[in-house]
Amino acid sequence: MPFRFIHPLLLAVITLALTGCEKSPTTNSSITGQGASGELVVRIGASAPLTGPQAHLGKDNENGTRMAIDDANAKGITIGGHKVRFELISEDDQADPKTATIVAQKLVDNKVSGIIGHLNSGTSIPASKIYNDNGIAQISPSATAVNYTAQGYRTAFRVMANDAQQGRVLGEYAAKNLAAKKIAVIDDRTAYGQGLADEFIKAAQANGAQIVAHEYTNDKAMDFTAVLTAVKGKKPDLLFYGGMDAQGGPMAKQVKALALNLKFMTGDGGYTPEFIKLAGDAAEGAYASLPGVPLDKMPGGKEFEKRFVAKYQPIQLYAPYCYDAVNVMIAAMQKADSVDPAKYLPALAGISYDGVTARIQFDEKGDLKGGAITVYQVQQAKWQPLETLGAIAPVAQ
Repeated sequence: MPFRFIHPLLLAVITLALTGCEKSPTTNSSITGQGASGELVVRIGASAPLTGPQAHLGKDNENGTRMAIDDANAKGITIGGHKVRFELISEDDQADPKTATIVAQKLVDNKVSGIIGHLNSGTSIPASKIYNDNGIAQISPSATAVNYTAQGYRTAFRVMANDAQQGRVLGEYAAKNLAAKKIAVIDDRTAYGQGLADEFIKAAQANGAQIVAHEYTNDKAMDFTAVLTAVKGKKPDLLFYGGMDAQGGPMAKQVKALALNLKFMTGDGGYTPEFIKLAGDAAEGAYASLPGVPLDKMPGGKEFEKRFVAKYQPIQLYAPYCYDAVNVMIAAMQKADSVDPAKYLPALAGISYDGVTARIQFDEKGDLKGGAITVYQVQQAKWQPLETLGAIAPVAQ
């Protein structure tokens, strides 16, 4: 039928339908929903190991993320002219790279506006390609492997220092401060454990230490008798372990049982109450590091700890960084006046946000500017800070 004969009422219906298909200039309808009270529902995805040996860390991450979302909802934030309600979509990646990619695609399919995670470098790196391919911002609160942000993805960010910084500090500290001349290294062959161990080795050697052994295990092992026996024959002054607390604690315990007379050192994956619990009295004197300053020296650390413990439980490790990751993402949305990653990603890249852990600014790769590293030692069954190295950006008062 010729267009000129279309009934005026039919023309009005067609016009209304076409208008209804248009997207808001400040929101992407594919990543938002309508709440019962008419507010804009914005989904934020999160992923960490919620089952398995690292579940205590994953739950800690989830709780830090959830607390930030609850706080944001309590403020009644408006973006693009809409009152926003943020909704957490949390997935268990089991600390497994393959599972992480499945989870990443599931979060993409669930139309999230951004991702907080993953916890491990070995899961963050493969998942980051999926998020990048779909243009979704990813802020990891805890993945420290250099390769995570070295891939050139404009969607990948992190809110703590990386392993190039952490490994350098640990290697220098072992050689200089602890006067270790002969060092043995064991890593778990994950992206995190291997990457941190490699950076540690470079720094230790550059400062005059000799690497007398470099052995390997995996992130599921519990018996280290064979690898420690091989290390014992090299008579090292210090053993460095690149991996998480689930293996680091039992390894330290077995070091003592085999009467290895050496210092034990690990990275941020071992700086947890769980390490001390698993190692028992063998934890005493162990060294570890954590990107950032001690909790009580963080700009908002004391208040955060008080609120977090009252709501959940004692902090395991990365909860404050998860809290900041959520808030810096929301701050970028507010700055761009949009929850669409395509629109708020440029604002995120150029953000300056005063968080609980530090002032958060990103370099051209998405790494945190001015990251600090703190070295700790177990003293009387508690992690005590020894020294903070590296620059940290000042926070405006």
